[in-house]
Formats: sequence, structure tokens, C-alpha cells
Amino acid sequence: MSLMTTLCYLERGGEYLMLHRVKKENDQNRDKWIGVGGHFEDGESPEDCMKREVYEETGLTVTEWKYRGLVTFVSDIYPCEYMHLFICAGWTGIEKPCDEGELEWIGKEKLKSLDMWQGDRIFLELLDKNASFFSLKLVYKGEALTEATLDGVRMVI
Repeated sequence: MSLMTTLCYLERGGEYLMLHRVKKENDQNRDKWIGVGGHFEDGESPEDCMKREVYEETGLTVTEWKYRGLVTFVSDIYPCEYMHLFICAGWTGIEKPCDEGELEWIGKEKLKSLDMWQGDRIFLELLDKNASFFSLKLVYKGEALTEATLDGVRMVI
């Protein structure tokens, strides 16, 4: 069974709002830093899911966003996942604590020092370079990235 998810990076100046996944024991992202997002509910569009997940995890209501890409995760451990990737530049509300981890605004230049999936570094670089809408396929064996394909062309990793 494949999963449909969203991931959103709220952007403030030179920072992204990052989630350090430290609160759930059985979490495939345990101890990793990721953006904000989650699984689709029945009938949701990618935008619906992204806005709901951002609100649930941060208390913020998204008002300005851009759909940036589709990331396909293939793993020998976890189900295949199709993740819809967004950048958000506008929101209202007051940030609240997240029950899935610790939220922290982190400068883009510091992201490479964080514990994150290797493939996340690829799409974060694409976001940083303001690449046009992209399709990225990431293949993992355990936690090791073994293949990355950008817009149908295999990358050197």
C-alpha cells in the first residue's frame, strides 16, 4: 500500500520552521529534523492536506504557499510514499507546541548540520535554488539512500 503525504517548509527570511521528531516512539522519522506535514485524509487535495497538517502541528493558518514538487520515497522497510512538497511564505495565528516534536526556526545555512534523511538534503537544495516544479524519486535501503532520480534522470549521489 502506498502513502500520500505532504511536507511544508514555512519560510521566514533566511529560516525554515523545522520539526525535530522526538516525541513519538514508533516514528520512522524519530530524531530526524523535517518540515511540517502528514498523511492525507479521505477526499483531501494536496493543498487541503498541507494546510490542515500545518495548522494541526503549528497552530498557524497558511495564507500564501507554492506547490514545489512531488517526492517519491521507495524503501525496503517502509511503504512507498508520495510526498507533495510545499513552501509557505504567509500565515496567520500564533505558533503552538507540536505533539510530534519540537518546532524551531533554523537558518537555511545550518540545515546541513542537522540529522535528517539524506534525500531531504537534495530537495532542500532544490528549494534553495528555486528550482521549477520537480519530481524526485529517492530509493532507500534501511536509512541509506541508494538512488536518486530527478525529473527522470538518475543523479550521482
